[in-house]
Amino acid sequence: MKKDVLETLKYNKGSFISGEELSNRMGVTRTAIWKHINQLKGEGYEIESVSRKGYRLVGEPDVLNQHALQMELQTKVIGKRIVHYDTIDSTNNMAKRIAGEGGDEGVVVISEEQTGGRGRLGRQWMSPKGTGIWMSLILRPSIEPAEAAKITQIAAAAVASAIRKVTGCEAGIKWPNDIILQKKKVCGILTEMGAELNSVNYIVVGIGINANVDVALFPEDIKKIATSIKACVGNNISRKELVLQILKEFEALYLDFIHTKSIGKSVDICRAHSVTIGNMVKIINRDQTIIAEAIDLTEEGELLIRNQEGQVEKVISGEVSVRGISDYV
Repeated sequence: MKKDVLETLKYNKGSFISGEELSNRMGVTRTAIWKHINQLKGEGYEIESVSRKGYRLVGEPDVLNQHALQMELQTKVIGKRIVHYDTIDSTNNMAKRIAGEGGDEGVVVISEEQTGGRGRLGRQWMSPKGTGIWMSLILRPSIEPAEAAKITQIAAAAVASAIRKVTGCEAGIKWPNDIILQKKKVCGILTEMGAELNSVNYIVVGIGINANVDVALFPEDIKKIATSIKACVGNNISRKELVLQILKEFEALYLDFIHTKSIGKSVDICRAHSVTIGNMVKIINRDQTIIAEAIDLTEEGELLIRNQEGQVEKVISGEVSVRGISDYV
């Protein structure tokens, strides 16, 4: 019922709607409407109440709960169920737990804060409360485990496209899983899976974005390599609008991959916005370090490099740093 009241207020945003009309629409008493209005106010919604006029929605909190998101979600699969937390250790951990218990494809786990967020190679990921986007998507594609890396390329393409459309910032993609703003990292993508020898049970895509994080609060070592969208734009952005756009972009690219068995569309985006291609890179893979020129992406999303002997090679995975980007070592 509270969701219905909020939907009606949002539909009539800027205009008053009377308590009587709301009660008639919902089939409940005006007292019940008043209680729901007060609950929404308690959640941070700015609702003006005027005698003989009714209620008017003036402003909305920048929260990422299921009610706020699903009301405006433009997807069919991704986000059909949203699990929201105020605080959690890691959205990826919870998503894997839900997936392991049979959770459907498209479930999104999102939290206002992570206390144990992590990136590649188990590195800690700072996730301060109410300032970023910390979410994980559960997928169940019918693919072989070797193809799981393609999902990372889809996610990178979706996030970069969404940031560009919502904020105007020129988000770049550092192959395979980092989003870059102003030569610093603003988003990391962590793809994990549960699989058997020849089949994938589930894939969890974790997306961590420094949306409205104040970079002045970063530790000195982090300031050198990380930034936030707020620092690029100059003011806070709507986290909700960005989440909705990411899910929309991701679903379109993911379903295209499922239907066509090709990530060509995602690769085109990753290629167009790449901060890797055309630059010297350092690739660490196990005990091997390669210095090379990144020259292109294959249609399968692999990185093509020209090594120091002039030979062209494919790189499927590895820890990559790019000359000119602040984490280059």
